[in-house]
Amino acid sequence: MAPAVDRVRWTTTDLALFPEEGKRYEIIDGVLIVTRAPSWSHQRITGRVFSVLDRWSQASGLGEAAINPGIVFTDEDNVIPDVVWVSRDRLALLMDEAEHLTGAPELVVEVLSPGLRNVERDRQLKLKLYSQEGVQEYWILDPALGQVQVYRRDQVLLRLTSTLYPKDTLTSPLLPGFTCVLEQIFSGSRSQSL
Repeated sequence: MAPAVDRVRWTTTDLALFPEEGKRYEIIDGVLIVTRAPSWSHQRITGRVFSVLDRWSQASGLGEAAINPGIVFTDEDNVIPDVVWVSRDRLALLMDEAEHLTGAPELVVEVLSPGLRNVERDRQLKLKLYSQEGVQEYWILDPALGQVQVYRRDQVLLRLTSTLYPKDTLTSPLLPGFTCVLEQIFSGSRSQSL
């Protein structure tokens, strides 16, 4: 019987050694995840979600939204979600000198990219990580199905609370007065043209 082989564990320090060549490098539980730059439709949907959250944030003054921020939870958990929202009170506590977040924003949004590995990463690995690290709400947008799955914290876990479609309106207890008709987000996506 062959002895068990320890796997390589990647860290945040290792990421500094990689070239900037249009790839996204993330680490979850010491495992390196390399993905290509997102597609046009992925970026369009990401931009629309950010825009709606940013307008609400500016009007309410309660926090800030950001696109593709780096979050360094630990040396072996370093991710780049599509969009986050952080309250003003938490933002100052979470920001490091490099302007990366070092803890959980209240809201994380991921837009699914095609491919089983991409879907599993966002629906499983990142769901577990965000749950473990204390994210309060997690939205997974699926352009292919034209749906949003909303996970909210229930004690120590993020649990699926609703699945919404383009005709539905997205609201959140984290964001008082925030509303978004999902047609605004999905218009022009492949699910809308089928």
